Amino acid sequence: MATIATLTLKTDGNLDGTLATLNVTAPIALIPNGRKAKDNEPDYRIVSRKNGFELGAGWNRISKNTGEQYVSVSLSAPEFGTIYGNVAPAPGDDPAKKVIIWNPAS
Repeated sequence: MATIATLTLKTDGNLDGTLATLNVTAPIALIPNGRKAKDNEPDYRIVSRKNGFELGAGWNRISKNTGEQYVSVSLSAPEFGTIYGNVAPAPGDDPAKKVIIWNPAS
């Protein structure tokens, strides 16, 4: 499993950070979807902080193994295709620091 983004939880609920792969480094934000009207709509929108374009979405999930809540994300762009991942706590003791862990398609 590879870390593909580092994020910081902001007081407004946004997660701001940097998506970093071998070919792409881009400022991103996971923004809570305040307009969610249906259960299948995403809980977060993922946008580029550089140009405001939407890159993907995130859904709140509950782990079957631990019962803990996490965010499952999907990002898409011509530069890298589609990437799936999960938001997880970053190493260390700061609860505001998060990472996106790449979850390769099976």
